[in-house]
Amino acid sequence: MPPRQPVRIRPRRTPGDVLAGLGALVLLAALVGGVPYALLRLAGPPLPPELLDLDVLTSQVGTSTIIAILVLLVWLAWLQLAVCVIVEVYAGIRRVGMPAQVPFSGGTQALANRLVSAALLLFTVSAVVVPIARPGGLPAGPPVAAAAADALSALPAPVAGERAPLAPVAEVKKVYVVQPPHGRHHESLWEIAEKCLGDGRRYPEVYRLNQHKEQPDGSRLHMADLIRPGWVLDMPDDARNVHIVPVDQPRDETLKDHPYKPAELDGRTQHVTPGARDLPAGEETGTGHHTGRHTQVSPPQDTSVLPGDGSGDRRSGDPGRVERPAPAETGRGTAEPSRTGERADPARTGERATGREHAPDDPGRGTVTERPVPPDWAAEPETGAPLLDYLAGASLLAAGVLAALGGRRRRQLWERAFGRRVVRPRDDAAEAEVALRIGADAPGSRMLDLGLRLLGRSLAGQRRVPPTVYAAYLSAQTLDLWIHPPQEDAPAPWVSCDGGQVWRLSAEEGRMIDERSLADAPAPYPGLVSLGSNGEGRVLVDLEAAHGLISLKGERTTSALAALAVELATNRWSDRMRITLVGFGEELAVIAPDRIRCAGSLAEVLPELEATANERGHGDDVLTGRIHGRAADPIWPPHYVLSAVAPTPEEGRRLALLARKGVRTAAGYVVAGEAPHATWNWEITEDGRALVDALGFDVTAQLLPRRHYRSLVELFRTADRLDGEPLSDGPLSDGPLSDGPEPQRAAGAPSVEVRILGPAEVLGPPPMEEGRAALAAELVVYLATHPAGVHPVVLGGILWPRGVQSAVRDATIARVVDWLGTDRSGRPNLHTDDSGRLRLGPEVRTDWSLFRAFARRAQADPTMRAVLLEKALGLVRGPLLADRPRGRYAWLAADDLEYDVTAAVADAAHRLCEVRLARGEADRAVAAVRAGLLLAPDDEGLWRDLLRATHLTGDAARLRAVADGLHRRSARPGGGGMAPETEALIDELLPAWRMRSAPSA
Repeated sequence: MPPRQPVRIRPRRTPGDVLAGLGALVLLAALVGGVPYALLRLAGPPLPPELLDLDVLTSQVGTSTIIAILVLLVWLAWLQLAVCVIVEVYAGIRRVGMPAQVPFSGGTQALANRLVSAALLLFTVSAVVVPIARPGGLPAGPPVAAAAADALSALPAPVAGERAPLAPVAEVKKVYVVQPPHGRHHESLWEIAEKCLGDGRRYPEVYRLNQHKEQPDGSRLHMADLIRPGWVLDMPDDARNVHIVPVDQPRDETLKDHPYKPAELDGRTQHVTPGARDLPAGEETGTGHHTGRHTQVSPPQDTSVLPGDGSGDRRSGDPGRVERPAPAETGRGTAEPSRTGERADPARTGERATGREHAPDDPGRGTVTERPVPPDWAAEPETGAPLLDYLAGASLLAAGVLAALGGRRRRQLWERAFGRRVVRPRDDAAEAEVALRIGADAPGSRMLDLGLRLLGRSLAGQRRVPPTVYAAYLSAQTLDLWIHPPQEDAPAPWVSCDGGQVWRLSAEEGRMIDERSLADAPAPYPGLVSLGSNGEGRVLVDLEAAHGLISLKGERTTSALAALAVELATNRWSDRMRITLVGFGEELAVIAPDRIRCAGSLAEVLPELEATANERGHGDDVLTGRIHGRAADPIWPPHYVLSAVAPTPEEGRRLALLARKGVRTAAGYVVAGEAPHATWNWEITEDGRALVDALGFDVTAQLLPRRHYRSLVELFRTADRLDGEPLSDGPLSDGPLSDGPEPQRAAGAPSVEVRILGPAEVLGPPPMEEGRAALAAELVVYLATHPAGVHPVVLGGILWPRGVQSAVRDATIARVVDWLGTDRSGRPNLHTDDSGRLRLGPEVRTDWSLFRAFARRAQADPTMRAVLLEKALGLVRGPLLADRPRGRYAWLAADDLEYDVTAAVADAAHRLCEVRLARGEADRAVAAVRAGLLLAPDDEGLWRDLLRATHLTGDAARLRAVADGLHRRSARPGGGGMAPETEALIDELLPAWRMRSAPSA
């Protein structure tokens, strides 16, 4: 075969490019050199003698002084332009990608960018600066020519004085490394396509190029809106602002050669997020966009305006703001561009668009049904903001959702079959649970719940009428209730502040409240719901305290209503209630079917509301009746109506008459759009602020956009599936373990032992300083449970999901490397392999891997089964990673580990119990089951084993204690109740248990 001829590629420039470049070069020369020359000749130096004289500060200002100041301003403007030109030239010549942003130079730097880009075209086609304002600012050349020019520019330059020999151009491709999050903003395929291809609508090309290809973290791209930081994406030939690599280079090598590096500025991490400037305001970062703005929240100076007269500010936001289309999932692994993006008509805000969603009675099976979608959700992109943006910030909502989800998971465990685990969430649902675990404020939710119930009980004991609580403020230090009218005599442990306007409970006092003593105390203020956050705490308002209709106006009203609905349906500081959702939220019945009902229009619910309005209490008798009632049977259960459909004039009039009694009622009404005679006007601004005119609040709004809402619904649909899933290489499977130790090595003494079957412990290394020990332990646990290794960039996104500086990440890893030390051969116990992944050495062992080795051997050797299973269960010390710090180990929600461990431990305990019972060893069978219940206390199959084993001991008192414990566990909120077969078993073993466990009258 003849030798391959070298390929000669000549970059082509059009005459227009040459003329534009010459014009830009002349204009740059005039601006950079001509302007200072003219100023020096005509106006003198930047600081003339008039301004150097300190007397100018006290003397009368004359014409010469004004001219001197104007000249100084012109010099400063020129200096700003010169700096921008230098930055753009450096970025273009050195090919650093996105130029550094010069502070306060948006328009000036954009002008310099265009001039420098056009001028550089005279010298090289490939040295084009990335536009600041928009990636599509420069016309793209032909795809093949652009790719060839970039390939040529990547070749090494010949040594001076020597002529480089011609060589074939290696086959290359273009790749893009997904950037880490910027605050709460994560990159999407749309933004990458907009930055690199000039048009976000070309994102399907990027998706198709990378679909199902393995990424550096071992995962694959299956959905167009699910990409992760550190992924290496293949790009089309005409892509710009990308890396040029050999076509056969592995993605790990690409990430090693071209890691994503956040730019550091003023000690903060600022990640490059191209395209963010083109997003509509408030969309690129969600509620977190203004987290740096700390709004001082204080009680209104004049609380006499609380009842309201409807005279508040009635400005409404523009409901027709243009939404940019974005990728949308349209099937299994396919994506099509969204065709939303038309400007909505404000006159049609009361009409409902139609969307296609999964039917609630057939989740996950592809069946779709036509559903009404509120106008602002119909125009909302399917991808929206990352799930971490809103869910992690809604701390009380997250705590309530996780508690309700825990109840569903317990019901799944009730029904779990041997050898199978409960179904875990996937994709968006898993990401949503990660965000919920990061942000959930369970201690704050407990403090709010118990503090309010204790307050009600104390006031009932003093025969006092509870005050009107119109708002609350929950922070890490205190819980403040803003009351009207002011009262100085707050019952202990509450204290009165600000002349009786605020009743305060400290966090220390809140932690000391005995929950058992308030088991039957009613909730006095069930209408409290989060308005938003001021960066330091959460602001809640009481829907009942409005004494009338609440009008919700502005941007993303349905997202605000959805957040209200989910928090009301799942909070722990209320008892029985009814929530009627109008025009949205039919799927939310999956979360709380006993609380939520839906209607298509206000006309459907108004007759019932009017008929029952007089049956509910009014005024002080509402609060008084509640605090003297019982939690299980509250007086006048509240009814809250949330409508995403704007009322017609007649509906608005009827609602106002219905709601505005002038006194408290056991009801609340929040309606999107203008409503006549509204007592509170609640506005969601374009930048995500929540404003309440009558209360004077201005906070970051709590929102639940469409994608986040759907993810929560999918979480609960997954939790309702009882079929279960096979263990992912569980200990009772027949196949070999891919990551467990061999039995011979398992018996040896490891250099480092990682314990996860109970509280997290890393044994072997010396103690680490307290402030860093938790993070170091989590890093080691993740690597120990993912023995295939993980790239440092991906590990950073897992341990710091909100973003982290690369220097901090690398310093943490280096610290853990030193901490773990070396094995007996001198090799570090934590090292980087040839592919750039972090791995633990062979002398690092986990109790989970040892458990799996024992369980596998027990399955293979029936003669040693009891001994081996006993050894395996002896490793269990408590719940998986018990007592983990708040916000840590959130990655467990998207990982198989938690589900596999629970099922495997429960199955091992069940099998050992069966072996012991077959041998007549009832006491040892009880011990085996209790060992399993340490880690899987909600597995009802184990409870049935415990009942049978305890019965065989012949100890009736122990059997009654087990039955009582099971009854208490199943009867607690979210407990799910007992399965019929469990009740039948107790009836058989202990016939009188129902009489003993019946609640007293």
